[in-house]
Amino acid sequence: MDTLTQLSRLGLFDSRVPRYTSYPTSPQFDQSVDEAKVSSWIQAIPANSRISLYVHVPFCRRLCWFCACRTQGTSNLDTVRLYLETLKTEIGHLKAHLAPGVTLSRLHWGGGTPTLLAPDMMRELADTIFDMTPMAEDGEFSVEIDPNEIDHPRLDALVAAGMTRASIGVQDFDPKIQETIGRIQGYDLTRQVVEDIRDRGIESLNTDILYGLPHQTNARIADSVQRLLSLNPDRVALYGYAHVPWMARRQSMIPSDALPTPAQRLELFETARELFAWDGYAEIGIDHFARPSDGLALAQEEGRLKRNFQGYTDDTAPVLVGVGASSISRFPQGFAQNAPSTGVYTKHVRAGQFATAKGHAFRGEDLIRARIIEALMCDFRVSSAELARDFGVTPAQLAALYKPALHTFAGFVQQTPHGLEITRDGRPLTRMIARSFDAYELAKSGHSSAV
Repeated sequence: MDTLTQLSRLGLFDSRVPRYTSYPTSPQFDQSVDEAKVSSWIQAIPANSRISLYVHVPFCRRLCWFCACRTQGTSNLDTVRLYLETLKTEIGHLKAHLAPGVTLSRLHWGGGTPTLLAPDMMRELADTIFDMTPMAEDGEFSVEIDPNEIDHPRLDALVAAGMTRASIGVQDFDPKIQETIGRIQGYDLTRQVVEDIRDRGIESLNTDILYGLPHQTNARIADSVQRLLSLNPDRVALYGYAHVPWMARRQSMIPSDALPTPAQRLELFETARELFAWDGYAEIGIDHFARPSDGLALAQEEGRLKRNFQGYTDDTAPVLVGVGASSISRFPQGFAQNAPSTGVYTKHVRAGQFATAKGHAFRGEDLIRARIIEALMCDFRVSSAELARDFGVTPAQLAALYKPALHTFAGFVQQTPHGLEITRDGRPLTRMIARSFDAYELAKSGHSSAV
């Protein structure tokens, strides 16, 4: 059996495998985590500690067909202004619950399209956040920027607010592919926006690009990657497009017969990966690349790489608070997610409450399994000594935890004197291997496992 057949048999091309930006994953969240519990978790954040803040702006002027994110279209800034007022109220409520001296390790504005905000709205939002808590000295403030939805006044407002890193979604530069996925964004426009960003002293640039898109070929993705490399981004996320029209109805606009086959998807990824490697980028986890001087590459070298809802990160703050509709927070005690509907979210916040709709309080083996999954996703290996030190597990318990992965993925996962390791050939299977440590997925598939 050749390697590709083995990889396919083991689930490489199964788009339903979680991305494991959290464990447990969001489908496991339920209503046992409520507003009162989240209030207590926030109040338990120690004084003078560091947290991260994610701000969700769910609006887009146009909805891209490929996107499965929770967004809504609007052409009316009045709707966005009303949402901004709710955001400011939620941030004020958060401030009332925070202990003194808390600072921001990371601040990220995502969406949707945060750059849909007018300049004065950007200033209001930033002022409200920094009135709640200031940035730490080494803090990082990043914003997702749509080149079709940015101009000099808005860019100036972001820089004045303290933005230190810009993130631009590229997806693909090929005009035919752009038309098919409903995302028209020319290379010249993107290049000009990057130049405008750097002209204002913002040196850190993230970009996203997709493989597995309709009509994508090795030649087309190679051309898009080379154009992207000409922009010299510090970090690149190379995400696989997941075609799930039953979950994201707008994807029904994309012709499924134009999608590459599973084998072609792997070739597309390898073509892009090799180009990034040839240009000197370090491979970060399963789908990110970074310049050797970038914080992600340094974190990987030093064993500090982490994973959260935005992907890979060098942020070490123990708390990530999400504000805005559908945003997710992570606390040492568990996860909490705001109501996804902007109407329900607004109703709760205006009633003086956190808009918590569901979540998950850690229990049982959650934390040890979460650490194993994160280590595999970040480093492709697990340290038994670290698990024994941090969680007090015995060699017998570790052997039981490792057994399913070693059995199912024999030849792609191996036990070492230090723990568990995914082989180089097995790295495309990392998410599937991580799933073998997911007690909730195992229980759902009929395998007995403690949760």
